[in-house]
Amino acid sequence: MNMRRFLFGLVFFVAGCAGTTETVKTADTYFKEGEDFYASRRYEDAIAEWKKVKETFSSPELTTMAELKIADAYFESHSYIEAAAAYDDFRKLHPNHPQAAYAYYRLGLCHYNQITGIDTDQTPVKNAVKFFESFLKLYPNSEFVPEAQAKLAECIGKQVEYEVYVGRFYLRSGRYQAAIKRLEEALAKYPRAQNSDEALFYIGKAYFLSGDKAKGKEAFNRLAKQYLSSRYLDEARQVMEKYY
Repeated sequence: MNMRRFLFGLVFFVAGCAGTTETVKTADTYFKEGEDFYASRRYEDAIAEWKKVKETFSSPELTTMAELKIADAYFESHSYIEAAAAYDDFRKLHPNHPQAAYAYYRLGLCHYNQITGIDTDQTPVKNAVKFFESFLKLYPNSEFVPEAQAKLAECIGKQVEYEVYVGRFYLRSGRYQAAIKRLEEALAKYPRAQNSDEALFYIGKAYFLSGDKAKGKEAFNRLAKQYLSSRYLDEARQVMEKYY
């Protein structure tokens, strides 16, 4: 009688344990579930699934794909700091991977997308310029070159815009030599920036306000010769008429 009860209890225990056992998923399953979450814009869930792919240690190929997918999910969720770190890790771990250029370009975009106003921290602009320039040197034949070139030109324009912003502050404060120095350095550093005409105009204006009419006229002559359709030409004429 006691033996029967023991056997019955053993069977019940084994059956209970079997009923609570979870099915172990494969790396492929985790990866596919991550893709489904990503397609539904459930980026946190997608990242969680792709991290499980990495934790399985079963497929180097899937692990590599998951690393890039995690970076993409961070990017699409606007978590650009996390995305930048993930893209940077990917390109360092897999420098010869077919998607290395893509990861590097996206790294630049992460910094580009963090750019805010002209009166805020300009570090994202500087970082974007650095990574876009490096990208163009490393991957001159990439399909992303035209986009990187356009973004780089835009960022350089923002750098000149910031220098003009500071130069105008000096100008309003009566610190004419400081304005001239800042703007001249900007022109020397970014000679091909699309908005260099603005810097040149304020250089000329600063010279005139400081009493150096000769150099002011020289700056405006450069403006007229180099930027025939600049919107600052009329203002330059008005300054000339007032102070020359």
